[in-house]
Amino acid sequence: MHQKRISAPKSWPIAKKTNHWVTAPSPGAHSREAVPILVVLRDMLHLADNAKEAKRILHNGSVTVNGRVVKKHKAHVGLFDVLATAGKNYRMLPNPRGKYELTQIDDEEAKRKLVRIDNITVVRGGKLQYNFHDGTNVQLEEKYSTGDSLVFSLPDYRVVDRYERKAGNKAMIVGGKHSGETGMIVELRKMASSRPNMVRIEQDGKQFETIDDYVFATGSGGD
Repeated sequence: MHQKRISAPKSWPIAKKTNHWVTAPSPGAHSREAVPILVVLRDMLHLADNAKEAKRILHNGSVTVNGRVVKKHKAHVGLFDVLATAGKNYRMLPNPRGKYELTQIDDEEAKRKLVRIDNITVVRGGKLQYNFHDGTNVQLEEKYSTGDSLVFSLPDYRVVDRYERKAGNKAMIVGGKHSGETGMIVELRKMASSRPNMVRIEQDGKQFETIDDYVFATGSGGD
């Protein structure tokens, strides 16, 4: 599978016309928007000047994503993933231009990964399987709702916190013209037609609306 730079996802923070081709991510978790680890090391962190140097860094086993060593250059880093290398930790977040960027975080914050429950399925034995925004899924005994955000500890993936997508809780917007902004959920509106459900957000005393697919609960009202 090949990827032309000119047709790469808009979320990738790369120059479109410097070269014809760019590394394509391997199939797996996350959507096509996720950024290949080679592109992260070379174009975002500038730890390598070319693909050969980036592959050498990966081969040394000095890069982890969500607490696990990554050596394949087509592995990808997506929304809210935690990357660690060269003694620093980063979380992948959207910026106001709709592109992904790596935000440096401390060692304690790097032990937590946020996921959103996009849907729930019933599997064999009547158990509930929670399917998350990044394409991963897990069976849990506890009951949660679609739209809730769960915080997993890394690298053992245990649930350590839960944020409901409800009025009064904090949220981050990950798409649309308010991408990268944070605020408090004021109202959730279910639309009767085929239009997407809407969420009203308050930020610094001003309010705006966005579709619910763009909203990630990131904290409870008192956090």
